[in-house]
Amino acid sequence: MGTWNSRGLRGSTLEDLINHTNESYREKGLALIQKIPTPITPIEIDKQNRHITLAYFDQKSTVDYIGAVQGIPVCFDAKECAASTFPLQNIHPHQMQFMREFERQGGIAFIILSYTARDEIFYLPLAEIEEFWKRMEDGGRKSFTYDEVDKRFRVRGCRDMLVHYLEQIQMDLDGREEADGSKND
Repeated sequence: MGTWNSRGLRGSTLEDLINHTNESYREKGLALIQKIPTPITPIEIDKQNRHITLAYFDQKSTVDYIGAVQGIPVCFDAKECAASTFPLQNIHPHQMQFMREFERQGGIAFIILSYTARDEIFYLPLAEIEEFWKRMEDGGRKSFTYDEVDKRFRVRGCRDMLVHYLEQIQMDLDGREEADGSKND
């Protein structure tokens, strides 16, 4: 199992790596995940080069990706962090609300977070993000640290799946089933 650095993609953004992975998932019939474009309204257009030179965002975007994995609806956002501390202000309240509503409809919501200085990527289940969010709302830290992230959810690359997050989705699902099973006992 190699890392994405060994594949000559050093410097690629997290979204580029995820897009490549999602294409591999699609080709293999494992998942169908689409990048959601941010809606914009052009203000100025360079007619000669046919480029938008000035625009504004139409509305608050929800998450970066949405789709299905083996019949399970998924949505997630991709975030990058250069430091060991991730500010929760980088996750907007409307994004949290969308992810909560998505899960109420039977889907799985999460964040893929890259600690760029460490070359490590993690899958953060919504339940984990909710804990950090509640702590902030209760007057606690407005961030969480690398040390607080569940290391079992580290995402690794595998062949042409550079951010191979399907195993972490399965771990998330297994954890939910265990939690539901213990509630029913």
